[in-house]
Amino acid sequence: MTQVHDQATPVDGSYQHIDVTQVGGVIGAVVGGIRVGGNADPAAVAELRSALLRHRVIFLRDQQHATDADQFAFTKLLGTVTKPHPTVTGDGEAVLPIDSEQGKANSWHTDVTFVDRIPAISVLRAITLPPYGGTTVWANTVEAYRRLHPGLRALVGRLRAVHSNLYDYAAQRPQIGGIDVKEQEYREEFRSVEFETEHPVVRIHPETGEPSLLLGHFVRSFAGLSSADFHDLFALLQRHITRLENTVRWSWRDGDIAIWDNRATQHYAVADYDDLPRLLHRITLAGDIPVGIGGDTSVVLKGDAGAYSPVAP
Repeated sequence: MTQVHDQATPVDGSYQHIDVTQVGGVIGAVVGGIRVGGNADPAAVAELRSALLRHRVIFLRDQQHATDADQFAFTKLLGTVTKPHPTVTGDGEAVLPIDSEQGKANSWHTDVTFVDRIPAISVLRAITLPPYGGTTVWANTVEAYRRLHPGLRALVGRLRAVHSNLYDYAAQRPQIGGIDVKEQEYREEFRSVEFETEHPVVRIHPETGEPSLLLGHFVRSFAGLSSADFHDLFALLQRHITRLENTVRWSWRDGDIAIWDNRATQHYAVADYDDLPRLLHRITLAGDIPVGIGGDTSVVLKGDAGAYSPVAP
């Protein structure tokens, strides 16, 4: 796993309007030369989007000027902004606070996979950071699929997985001494409307055409497999996705913004900062309905995500 503290060298010279420095062998780059806001240079934004598709997650430093309005206006330059979340109100418009007082999502996931129109891109801005810990790790789900044994690729290409927002927190992080009131309220809001969608386990990236593993902690079962077989196979695939060589770990500092391709990554917020406050603001962009490697598409089992997000063309 590559852990990033500061920008490295050399800088990729293939961009004319931004500076791009690769920070991991298969995932991650620092982008410079762009100021977050609605008046960002369109040519620079286009290159940033190209860098995102190539590196899966990109990091912008020194954006201390940025407000929620700047983040929103900048995100709109990249695509169609969604509501904050299918069930969680957030600011009511676009911003979802990622607040440690409401809980810590310290498990591997891709954002909002329990709906049919999974967000394409997430933009996360640091607001309040702990003095230590609180890093975030991203994994490359395209590279994970590519590195699978051909026999496993043949198997997973025919599998479908059921994703649900009725997420079992206790399975990932046992609670000792009871649950904080704010965390309990957040969990209840998160589960207030049930969403369940069956997705192909291998989806085709709509912009790059690459196969990618679509899994993470919202997966409840594999269609047609027993519970025991599901758990064994799910663990095997997640192990391939999250192997250290397939990840990049980001140490946040004031003014940081991370932008990731939600169609080609999973991420994990490391809860290693005790009870210190940690707050970041996330905005997501509308995505398409996943298409499997065999041409099959995702199917809604429960819930209507139309009020959350349009389907991206």
